[in-house]
Amino acid sequence: MHEFDTLIRGGTFFDGSGAPGRPCDLYLKAGRVARIVERDAAAAPSVSSGPSELKSDASGAPASDAERVIDAEGCWVMPGFIDFHTHYDAEIEAQPELSESLRHGVTTVALGSCSLSLALGTPEDLADMFSRVEAIPRRYVLPLLQSKKDWSTLTEYARHLDQLPLGPNVASFVGHSAIRAHVMGLDRALDRKIKPTPKEMQAMIALIEEGLDAGYLGLSVNTLTWDKMDGARHRSKPLPSTFARWSEFRKLNAVLRRRGRIFQGVPNVSTKYNVFLFFAQSTGLLRKKLKTTIISLMDPRSNRMLYRLVGWLLKIFNRLLRADIRLQALPEIFDLYADGVDLVVFEEFGAGTAALHLTDLDERRDLLKDKKYRRWFRRQWTNRFLPRVFHRDFNQSKIVECPDGSLIGKSFVDIARERGQHVVEVFLDLCAEHGNDIRWYTVVANDRAKSLRYIVSHPDVLIGFSDAGAHLRNMAHYNFPLRLLKMVRDAEQAGRPIMPIEKAVWRLTGEIADWFGLRTGFLREGCRGDIAIVDPTALDESVEEFHEAPMSDDFGGLVRLVRRNDRAVRTVFVNGRVVVEAGVLQPGVGRERGFGRYLAAR
Repeated sequence: MHEFDTLIRGGTFFDGSGAPGRPCDLYLKAGRVARIVERDAAAAPSVSSGPSELKSDASGAPASDAERVIDAEGCWVMPGFIDFHTHYDAEIEAQPELSESLRHGVTTVALGSCSLSLALGTPEDLADMFSRVEAIPRRYVLPLLQSKKDWSTLTEYARHLDQLPLGPNVASFVGHSAIRAHVMGLDRALDRKIKPTPKEMQAMIALIEEGLDAGYLGLSVNTLTWDKMDGARHRSKPLPSTFARWSEFRKLNAVLRRRGRIFQGVPNVSTKYNVFLFFAQSTGLLRKKLKTTIISLMDPRSNRMLYRLVGWLLKIFNRLLRADIRLQALPEIFDLYADGVDLVVFEEFGAGTAALHLTDLDERRDLLKDKKYRRWFRRQWTNRFLPRVFHRDFNQSKIVECPDGSLIGKSFVDIARERGQHVVEVFLDLCAEHGNDIRWYTVVANDRAKSLRYIVSHPDVLIGFSDAGAHLRNMAHYNFPLRLLKMVRDAEQAGRPIMPIEKAVWRLTGEIADWFGLRTGFLREGCRGDIAIVDPTALDESVEEFHEAPMSDDFGGLVRLVRRNDRAVRTVFVNGRVVVEAGVLQPGVGRERGFGRYLAAR
């Protein structure tokens, strides 16, 4: 009978606190870290031999007392990464293993972001709110919810998540669009002239209280009007959350403030002005501060000074006005693929929304050929004074797939020069001719190394915002933790350090766990056995490479865009059990319970 389930031996150990890495052996038992043994690197036994030949350290349990021995020689052993901004809400019902996150060392994910949650509402209402915003076809989301949804309260939904055969651990926000539509009815929730009655307001407050009692992280809201409804009933209207006045948010935030939970929000990133309202909600000069996280600190091509301005505002509000604001940020280039005009950034202006309003591609083609529409599109696309996040610069484009092979590798500007036409006319012509069969690539933000170093080093940033599980054909940020580790390691080797490796690990684990109140993110005796073993020598250019991977039959075999670099993550544990080894999902993950759990906020 073995005293321990697993021994992880030979690696450099990071505990998630920001402490420097050190040679340790790690013992797991019953899903927990059972013992951590400091190891003398010079005297450490070889791990090239089989487990039975491994000798014990004087202060540690012998290797023979572990049922399994993992060789981590040359690797970094660290807490599993935390992805606090995903949209796995639909996918988790069909593929609860969430393998694209697991394979990159992510062992905890959060649902319910951007006001969207599947906890409350009818399947039809939820599919209409969720599908178009997150670019997951409604024809898959609605049947999935109709077949799976057997919960009707926030408490029941939390219990449902915990009963799934989860791969990673799961936490959740209460989604404001969902509770607003549930309480007011979808029709009234989407009418700007209607305010919730006092009774409806009390009902929403009661739901927030119930959610927090059930361990939800807090409340997520959305004020970005280019996130639109799907379906036929209210198609192209903004989400319910965007119709709320700030007086409504303030009343709900009073609950969060009192209970120390989180206000997650999407500001109107096109106009950018209402970010001050989010910041003001967090201030704690004459009251308790409100923990607030919003998206996102980036260096967009459309506004090269914005990240510096927001960075200074963060410091002013957090230091001088006693706020607790954390902007979410990705440690990588923010790039996108688009199929024709099928891309959420086109919702930013009216002509783009008009095209995406049409689901029938023949009707969309006719619209793109219409002279009056083309004048409208061109006028808005070229208007320098129209608020924007997307750069709207066709120089920054490259066609990667097209039935006309002669166009592949060219930008729309290249083709416009060849044809002697205005670039907008060429773009509309090609999208009308080829529909979604013309696929093109662009970079939206974070393409400058110096600005990206500033962003990931900012003390008021949380490293995250992958949108995992959404925009399946457009972007792939599932491996953002590995890309931060690569950036930091490359900078260190080049003699231009950004931060120590141990701080990068902390930014991906312990910092997030502490701020969100999650019982994970650290490796100490008694802590959860959520662990990623990373081979630093494999943090190479492969972390940038795109691949395509088919999803399950529940999503019609839809091909998802991913980045795959399986050599970098040697082994991943969730709850002390191996879930991924050498890029391979282990048997039972997604079918058996006992791996990931629903994590209630502290």
